[in-house]
Amino acid sequence: MALSAAIEAALVARNLRNMQVARDALAPGYYLRAAQMLRDIRGPVIIGTGFPVNGTFETDGPVGAIALYDALEKLGAEPWLACGPPLSQCLLDDYRLIELRARSMEAAAVEATNRLEQLQPSAVISIERPGLSADGCYYNMRGEDISSRSAIFDPYITAAECPTIAIGDGGNEIGMGNIRAAIASLDINVAETGCDELLVADVSNWGAYGLIALLGLWRQRDLLAEVFPLEILHYLSAHGSVDGVTRENTLTEDGLDAAEGQQVIDELRILTGFLQSGINQ
Repeated sequence: MALSAAIEAALVARNLRNMQVARDALAPGYYLRAAQMLRDIRGPVIIGTGFPVNGTFETDGPVGAIALYDALEKLGAEPWLACGPPLSQCLLDDYRLIELRARSMEAAAVEATNRLEQLQPSAVISIERPGLSADGCYYNMRGEDISSRSAIFDPYITAAECPTIAIGDGGNEIGMGNIRAAIASLDINVAETGCDELLVADVSNWGAYGLIALLGLWRQRDLLAEVFPLEILHYLSAHGSVDGVTRENTLTEDGLDAAEGQQVIDELRILTGFLQSGINQ
């Protein structure tokens, strides 16, 4: 619990979008509880990601999803990425992929039910996926209605019969329904969709690193040393990604240089004892 609390504090230390408010609304130990859902997991795990920005997709979400996909695969699970185009076309040749094609909630519910029945996942995870607001629409951080450009992943979370985890960094993402009342005062269209365990971070990608830190500790394997955010950013950028804040095709996430994400990884490796403080690798 002490380690989980330290991870939870570290991942909202910068408080870029008031996620310290969200952390205070959650029962302490949420990273531990979520990681325990994935400990020794086998079989399919669905990881939904992809936030639309200006006709393409942002870097926050896919970086963490790919890192978690790789970590779970190394631990013996069968991860699947779930997203809509154009991100799905970017990932199609390199990862197990579920393309989110439905354009209405009714069709999405059918699609999710069929896929869940087919794969029988051991867990379903959402990383920086737009969550439905009270009016049934999707909104970005600027309050713009992005429903027409958003693939629909909510039913994969709400209809799943396995543990569900969601990671967000602002309040408009899947999972934030768990603490809707507590974050209602934030300048955001709060999502209604909840989950079993909500994780918050200053950048959603970093939430995936928090999970990987605990999973690696239990296996006594420094999994975070095998995560290279800059390499993933290069991969996504070559396929047309943009920074969600600047909306430009840069090797950044939410306006932050890739080195910031690497620093978070190093902080987590120090907390888990895999890296000594003050030593760079």
